[in-house]
Amino acid sequence: MVDTNYISTIVKIVENPIQKVFNERISITKFRVQLPQLRNTRLVHVIFWGTLGRDVAKYYKPNDYILIEGYLSLRDQKKMNLKQKKSKQLTITVLKIYPVSSRG
Repeated sequence: MVDTNYISTIVKIVENPIQKVFNERISITKFRVQLPQLRNTRLVHVIFWGTLGRDVAKYYKPNDYILIEGYLSLRDQKKMNLKQKKSKQLTITVLKIYPVSSRG
């Protein structure tokens, strides 16, 4: 059986990683990336757990390209204004990461 929500894609990092630690042991790293598209620019949230997240925060910075593999999920986006329509936020929980060279 094949998991239909598994994704592998090249993305561009657009912001600095934010690291948090839960229960003094579990670390999580979050930031936004840009999907490569011809017409519209799409921003996606990515989540890294544990040592993978620490390595990403240490070795990568905004405007770097990376190849990621992980699982897609749709989450309700938190809105401050109650009049706004409900929207979904696309999130990728990353399991594997590979550097992509931008040099020709």
